[in-house]
Amino acid sequence: MDPALRRAVRLVALLNFGYFGVEMAVALAIGSVSLLADSADFVEDAAVNFLIFAALGWSRRRRARVGMALSGVLLLPAAAFLWTLWRKFAYPVPPEAFSLSVTGLGALAVNLFCAVTLARFREHAGSLTRAAFLSARNDVIANIAIIAAGGVTAVTRSIWPDVVVGLLIAVINLGAAREVLEAAREEHRAADARP
Repeated sequence: MDPALRRAVRLVALLNFGYFGVEMAVALAIGSVSLLADSADFVEDAAVNFLIFAALGWSRRRRARVGMALSGVLLLPAAAFLWTLWRKFAYPVPPEAFSLSVTGLGALAVNLFCAVTLARFREHAGSLTRAAFLSARNDVIANIAIIAAGGVTAVTRSIWPDVVVGLLIAVINLGAAREVLEAAREEHRAADARP
């Protein structure tokens, strides 16, 4: 298996795990729905990439099975969003806008680096590397929305920009989970078709 791919997924896993801690701490400190959902996404990305790192030498059939399991892992941010959304409606205080935007900017830098790092490998090892690339790409979109939510929150002092972005993160991850599941099923069919 390509050693450059192994190095790339290991680096991406470590970066995601590191920023998960940063974003989780800020999310809890300022009460942000979108940052908490995104921090869950960072830990999910770390897990996906650590699993990919471990599974790269496996057969196509075993990689397809891991890809199917990862499609379920991609649903974790949606669950985190529902929990934080319930809390936000119970305590409707908007997050601190500057910290929201700055933390989103840091997340954008990390995810953009990860997406660029993984882009050249997105067709390697089937559903596994596709999962990692799609996740990083979707996170870039989510982070741009978090930065914008911070700006709108600064002006409106409303909980809604944070809530809407949290919903966007959940929807993006549902779409990624579907794409990874489809890629894993295709990989499984290809493995079954081999003599």
